[in-house]
Amino acid sequence: MAEGKKSEHHVFSHDLEKVIKELGKETLIEHLKKMLLIRNFEIRAEAAYLQGKVGGFFHSYVGQEAVQTAALATMGVNQWWITSYRCHALALLLGAAPNDLMSELYGKAAGIAMGRGGSMHFFTEDLLGGFGIVGGQIPIATGAAFAINYKKKFPNITDVKSKDVAVCFFGEGAVAQGSFHESLNLASLWDLPCIYVIENNEWGMGTHVDRAICVEPIAERKAPGYAMQGYTFDGMDFFNCYAGFKHVFEEMKKDSRPVLIEVMTERFKGHSVSDPGLYRTKENLEKCMERDPLIIMLKTLSSFNMIDDETYKALDKEQKDIVLASMKYADECPWPDPIHLEEDVFAP
Repeated sequence: MAEGKKSEHHVFSHDLEKVIKELGKETLIEHLKKMLLIRNFEIRAEAAYLQGKVGGFFHSYVGQEAVQTAALATMGVNQWWITSYRCHALALLLGAAPNDLMSELYGKAAGIAMGRGGSMHFFTEDLLGGFGIVGGQIPIATGAAFAINYKKKFPNITDVKSKDVAVCFFGEGAVAQGSFHESLNLASLWDLPCIYVIENNEWGMGTHVDRAICVEPIAERKAPGYAMQGYTFDGMDFFNCYAGFKHVFEEMKKDSRPVLIEVMTERFKGHSVSDPGLYRTKENLEKCMERDPLIIMLKTLSSFNMIDDETYKALDKEQKDIVLASMKYADECPWPDPIHLEEDVFAP
């Protein structure tokens, strides 16, 4: 990247003790369990893929667990959530049952999309889907934010589950797509309550961010061009992400202005299962894994006497057992019957 195009990241400043006190031991342990469930689900599902039980593609969220866990902890389930093909974690956080998700990966009839969506297209009542096209979800999130404002203009519309914001996750590679510019321009023009979250794990397949995006930090440099606020969070630290998302969410509820966030994170796997990640050195990956979000969470909670190693191991085993049970369930589920092929589709 040329000189002048790269400057220092200003990572959101947070008060750790304040976050700890606000959430408390019981809630923090629950968030740790969610992160452990995501980690175990991704590891075991990838193993199933390598055994030939999962078809299509598989994109792991291992290493990025703190980001979406913190976002949900701050804003709650009842928002519009949209993400990329790396969608397993968000579905779990939004309450999808591991049995249903694993069955979907296996292509079974009991899957969350009846075995038709596969790894890249999970959804829930509040998750508008995982998207297989890079940046394809950004206009959808913008439309969801428009719908939130539109309904507010018509008080006679009964909406039992009214939303405050739309939250859109995408990788740094999507910033180079035209849909990114078009969506942010419109969101700013119309004051749409959309939180755009760039999960910058540095690599778009095998292309490093320095070779794909012309400025750094991304959100801090690009947001002013759309007359919106830009922030940088430490995506490996649940506590930093929690404090940052809370600040953004509270501000957005006041002024309904869109926000652009860059979350600095790492993926510990290749882009997908078929990517061995040979473009990264062993030393680089080992250094990244020293800041494993689970280790940071454990060390922080330990320092406040909220957990010990034995309790952590027990929690990890509990989540592992849940995932193993979901694999057994998926193995035993029936395959879809072709007679139902034209049911539950938009245009049969």
